[in-house]
Amino acid sequence: MASGQQWVLVEMVQAFYEAPAYHLILEGILILWIIRLLFSKTYKLQDSSDLTEKEIEEIIEEWQPEPLVPRMSKEKPAPSYNIVSGPPCHKITVNGKQCINFASFNFLGLLDNDRVKNQALQSLRKYGVGTCGPRGFYGTFDVHLELEDRLAKFMRTEESIIYSYGFATIASAIPAYSKRGDIVFVDEAACFSIQKGLQASRSHIKYFKHNDMEDLERILKQQELEDQKNPRKARVTRRFIVVEGLYMNTGAICPLPELVKLKYKYKVRIFLEESLSFGVLGQHGRGVTEHFGVNIDDIDLISANMENSLASVGGFCCGRSFVIDHQRLSGQGYCFSASLPPMLASAAIEALNIMEEDQDIFRLLRDKCKHIHKELQGILGLKVVGESISPAFHLQLEQSSGSRESDVRILNRIVEYCMDRKIALTQAHYLEKEEKFLPPPSIRVVVTVEQTEEELEMAANLIKEAAQNILQ
Repeated sequence: MASGQQWVLVEMVQAFYEAPAYHLILEGILILWIIRLLFSKTYKLQDSSDLTEKEIEEIIEEWQPEPLVPRMSKEKPAPSYNIVSGPPCHKITVNGKQCINFASFNFLGLLDNDRVKNQALQSLRKYGVGTCGPRGFYGTFDVHLELEDRLAKFMRTEESIIYSYGFATIASAIPAYSKRGDIVFVDEAACFSIQKGLQASRSHIKYFKHNDMEDLERILKQQELEDQKNPRKARVTRRFIVVEGLYMNTGAICPLPELVKLKYKYKVRIFLEESLSFGVLGQHGRGVTEHFGVNIDDIDLISANMENSLASVGGFCCGRSFVIDHQRLSGQGYCFSASLPPMLASAAIEALNIMEEDQDIFRLLRDKCKHIHKELQGILGLKVVGESISPAFHLQLEQSSGSRESDVRILNRIVEYCMDRKIALTQAHYLEKEEKFLPPPSIRVVVTVEQTEEELEMAANLIKEAAQNILQ
């Protein structure tokens, strides 16, 4: 036993002499640091304060907690809201004044349609007001399944899934598929709900210039070269292109045929957000795929809200069955939110019936869009931003005044000028600190089938008059 201990001691001494110098120095420093921590006091207790009781009370009285939110500056007061009383249909009552509505996304005029309201009332009497539970917990009603089936048939896809909140639809769909380490190529003009979905996915985001397919291909080529350097990682990395059919922030239509070519060339998936283009573009209102004659199977996922053309609430996604079924367990807005109230699902079904029965409604909407676009050309100081067939487009200042706040005030004066003369417009509002690429200030003009030619011309002339009086 003694000889064994001596042998261990000899080995330790031998290892000590054979160890490199930096190793010995590092161990010595660590030993000294441990000794210092053991024998030194990390803090000093103070039995008594140097302040008198009066001084302590004065400090307590003077102390003020930090505000929960930053204080509003005088130049940027708190937002004030226009109060609507009655349905926001063709004629809208704002702050007690009845105006012609050029602000609400009631494109097909179905919000106050008698057939839609009657179906909603019948459903209200049968099912009650809400659902009080998500789809997986007694929140699935027969009208939900019927609406999903009808939407899938209307869009000519295998399956669809509905959400109870339009904003949450694409914001839930993106992180259901794209995860940390995946790559998403996104248009710079993507709407805020897409941005929130990207943020939740924690994927690697690469932005390309708005509707610039050359810039997108440049980024795709760069990614292809990076993948060649690390093919093992590339095999497990999913890649997505996320675009809007008709962009909320610009009123522009995405070049879908070119996107499909890039999809197959660089092996990426396409997610298409059609909240504005659904019920607007195409002969039957099926959106940008029908507008361009693109095979809908070339698009991996289509999403849209039901809050515009269908004049209801919520949203839907449609595509192949295996793609849609994945959201039933992974779509956060689907799994954790109370399901769509049955009366709103019934209203959406009846709105679909009307869209299928009256296909001229889409041609009529496009004609009215072209008419007001033509009337608004050549306004001194303002420029029209958006496609001529877009029912939601923007009026921007041709030349900025020098500050965003000043531009907002100028445009607001134009809106108020029109409101005083019974034309209801609105400014496009953004969360300035949250937007990735903040759009310039603008007035958003919305066209519906209910507006007459005389009203369209009256609105255009009034906007011209306001611009002449305010911008000169």
